Amino acid sequence: MKTFFLTLFLLMPVIALFSQKPYMVSDLTGEHLFTTNCEGPAVDSQGNLYVVNYKQDGTIAIIRPGAAPEFFVRLPEGSVGNGIRFNKAGDMFVADFKKHNVLKVDMKTKVVSAFAHDEKMNQPNDLAISNLGILFCSDPNWQDGTGQLWKVMPDGSAVMLESGMGTTNGIEVSPDDKHLYVNESIQRNLWIYDLDNEGNISNKRLLYQFPDFGLDGMRCDNKGNLFVTRYDKGVVAIISPKGKLLREVEIKGKKTSNVTFGGKKNKTVFVTLQDRCCVEWFRSRSGGAR
Repeated sequence: MKTFFLTLFLLMPVIALFSQKPYMVSDLTGEHLFTTNCEGPAVDSQGNLYVVNYKQDGTIAIIRPGAAPEFFVRLPEGSVGNGIRFNKAGDMFVADFKKHNVLKVDMKTKVVSAFAHDEKMNQPNDLAISNLGILFCSDPNWQDGTGQLWKVMPDGSAVMLESGMGTTNGIEVSPDDKHLYVNESIQRNLWIYDLDNEGNISNKRLLYQFPDFGLDGMRCDNKGNLFVTRYDKGVVAIISPKGKLLREVEIKGKKTSNVTFGGKKNKTVFVTLQDRCCVEWFRSRSGGAR
């Protein structure tokens, strides 16, 4: 009997992830396990969640389903990670906002290498990836309130797509690969571009403009809706592909930095918090696009 109740107790976090009502928010981790640069949530094909800056800047944690965060890898000296993305082969890519890099992590050996580097990069922030494996990188200059936009091809070659923007931050590719979304944190603009198979962008237009607070990470669900973290407001805003605000999910913390999908049917939304230095989660009615 004792064994039964012990097993049930250990499984409670996993059961909650599957049974909680949609949009009801709970803690995934304890507070202050990450630094104030808590960012970059991404889930691999095995359902493991990765979050940057665990206990110290320059680290990445792994959070296995139903388990507490554990140290996974340390980045090269001086590098600090932000956004994380996986390609279809399972390779991990990390935006390194200190060293002008997009890093690549070998998931078996944990060897970290510079996949793309350009001295013209400001502070690589968030990453998106197309179904063809083309990476897109937001690149803000927080001091100047400006930003750039890059694409990184599967061979590691980096091409600047646009400069002279506002503070580019959250970035995402639509589920059908036909559009690229980029937001500007300080200016509170959410832009949409047409996207071709070579990763080229065109026909830029404003999808949505928020009246207050900041913007940070974004991810699409499988219906094409954007889940956007509202920094300092403490919500995740859900925006339709036509630019309509569908709802806001109130988070416990206020400094919502980034968001990703995972869990059963890819309907668990993980949110990183820079004030609580932890990860929260809620269930969505729709699954993530990737």
